[in-house]
Amino acid sequence: MTTGSTAWTALRLRESLLPNRVWLSPMCQYSADGSGAPTDWHLAHYGARAAGGVGMVMVECTGVSPDMRTTKRDLGLWSEHQVRGHRRLAAAIRAIGSVPAVQLGAAGRKSSHGVPWDNAGTRRPIGPEDGGWRPLAPSPIPFAGLGVPAEMTTKDGTRVLEDIERAARNAHRAGYEVVELHGANGYLLHEFLSPLANHRVDEWGGDLERRMRFPLEMVRAIRAGWPADKPVIVRLPAADLHEGGLTADEAASVASRMARAGVDMIDISSGALTPGALRIEKPLHNAEYGPRFRAAGVLTAASGLVSEARHLDEAIPDLVDAVLVGRAMLRDPYWALRALDAEPHRSWPRQYHRAF
Repeated sequence: MTTGSTAWTALRLRESLLPNRVWLSPMCQYSADGSGAPTDWHLAHYGARAAGGVGMVMVECTGVSPDMRTTKRDLGLWSEHQVRGHRRLAAAIRAIGSVPAVQLGAAGRKSSHGVPWDNAGTRRPIGPEDGGWRPLAPSPIPFAGLGVPAEMTTKDGTRVLEDIERAARNAHRAGYEVVELHGANGYLLHEFLSPLANHRVDEWGGDLERRMRFPLEMVRAIRAGWPADKPVIVRLPAADLHEGGLTADEAASVASRMARAGVDMIDISSGALTPGALRIEKPLHNAEYGPRFRAAGVLTAASGLVSEARHLDEAIPDLVDAVLVGRAMLRDPYWALRALDAEPHRSWPRQYHRAF
């Protein structure tokens, strides 16, 4: 990796200037306080990655409402207490040297389960009797062994859209500069798009045009609550990687419609809607869908098994416009600085210069 690589050049999204194209992928910490607000853990975790050279720190999936979280330990953005905690977190990320962003989530049928390190973790349902809740989804089809979701009504849909708009307004008030809607990995937006999870026969189900109606309303709700000069990203599945599921051509069509609705970038993911979906084992698998989405008229980013510096140059700019790195940065908060491989006194925080 060299400092002349495209990965280390700036990228403008609306009025936000990202200093480079290597970003922290949103990775849930399951460490919110009892009311869903950030804690000292989040300040330490995200602060270290902000100091580690990434152009944007994407804070983990943050629930738009209590029943759209995956667990009771998820962050939220529906209350004033939460806004105050996020304001402190966003300010720290900016002061330490990165652009603060947040991923907003509506978990759908993947809601109300255990945290990863408890017993069966994310495959363990938490029922109302144990402080959980009944999930909402397009159709009453459970994910794996989780609870059977209630089929969303029109009233439920209206409420979810209001929750999304409120969360977007709160994200702006908290000081985030970029917002991402989590629409992949089997979450609510993805569930509506996929015929494997959406068996509805009304205006929200059937062919692709009807299946994308509510997802497009979700995008419009984000835009309604988010300033026009700030960018919106959507994490979108490129394909379900399962027979009978959403195809790459369909996903590209959805991306094109989202771009027209105000989305500035698609963050490409794939699979994870059903336990039987193919598991990604190849770095840059998601990035390889990038040219197809670019042809739909939208900027692209991707994550997934990026662990070596060479992956950045292999992806940017030929496949995608930016790369999000997740697990590698859990292991090493300074992964980006090591990948940059520049003279340390020009790249590392000055507080650390005496280490070199």
